[in-house]
Amino acid sequence: MGAYDLPLEELERYRPRIDEPDDFDDFWRVTLAESRALAHAPTAETIDAGLSRIDVADVTFSGFGGDPIRAWLSRPTGTDGPLPTIVQFQGYGGGRGLPVEHTLWPSAGYAHLMVDTRGQGAAGWGSVGDTPDPHGAGPSGAGFMTRGILDPRAYFYTRAMTDAALAVDAAAALPGVDPSRMIVAGGSQGGALAIAAASLSDRPVGLLADVPFLSHIRRAVDLADTDPYAEVRRYLAAQRDHVDRAFRTLSYIDTANHARRGRVPALWSVALMDTICPPSTVFAGFHRYGELGGEPAKRIEVYHYNDHEGGGALHLTRQLEFVRELLG
Repeated sequence: MGAYDLPLEELERYRPRIDEPDDFDDFWRVTLAESRALAHAPTAETIDAGLSRIDVADVTFSGFGGDPIRAWLSRPTGTDGPLPTIVQFQGYGGGRGLPVEHTLWPSAGYAHLMVDTRGQGAAGWGSVGDTPDPHGAGPSGAGFMTRGILDPRAYFYTRAMTDAALAVDAAAALPGVDPSRMIVAGGSQGGALAIAAASLSDRPVGLLADVPFLSHIRRAVDLADTDPYAEVRRYLAAQRDHVDRAFRTLSYIDTANHARRGRVPALWSVALMDTICPPSTVFAGFHRYGELGGEPAKRIEVYHYNDHEGGGALHLTRQLEFVRELLG
């Protein structure tokens, strides 16, 4: 598909009104406090991943409701002392995968925590997962977007975003991690979880949000023809009287609302032919980033002729430059 959303000159000033519940901050304060009260210290078991220059540990930490969440902690072999750390979240449908899939950041000299996504990684585009989601939900469609969608307390992404914030807590307690130099990162769904983690935790010092998902959700559901947003449209086509309740729940996890609370320097990206995360929804979140957090430095890389793959390897080089400038 070619360009289908607003032209770039309009995107650069696109600042729509986005619904935000009055109790947004209280909701997340209580949700995080309840799960932190149930948390145990993370564990890290060294494994042989077959990588001669990267040390890997199999990590388990407490997420939403105290549920165990898995992750890989990777560090360059032979390094002494705590390292600056990238805490990374995975895209929709993927899990933490295998350590051999995640060698970029430790190869560049950083510690790297690759966080599993609860309930995902059993099918789809490849990276396997190891974390179940033990919580049930009411009637829902295929995928994850409508699981518990009528109640923010029971919604899948409430659990996933809580996991993301607690992943940062866990990383700070792991051996070889410098808790004062942590950056949260991810693409698509991972970008959404990174934005939420940067909003909900006071530990990160930077944010990498690549073609982020879950921003300006009402417009995305109305505009995108593809899943995952189409999952919500199909659900509401059947559950016609659930529209208001569903979008109220989604307002608690809309990353345009989390972005307002961003406090740290951030590098975003957007692809102008992205059919999964429409560019106007990404710009909506980017323009709101830091409104309530002191207007931190931010920039967005624009990839004019790309779909959801965004900037690919080129964008990785720009992320490396950003992290090097921020952390040294």
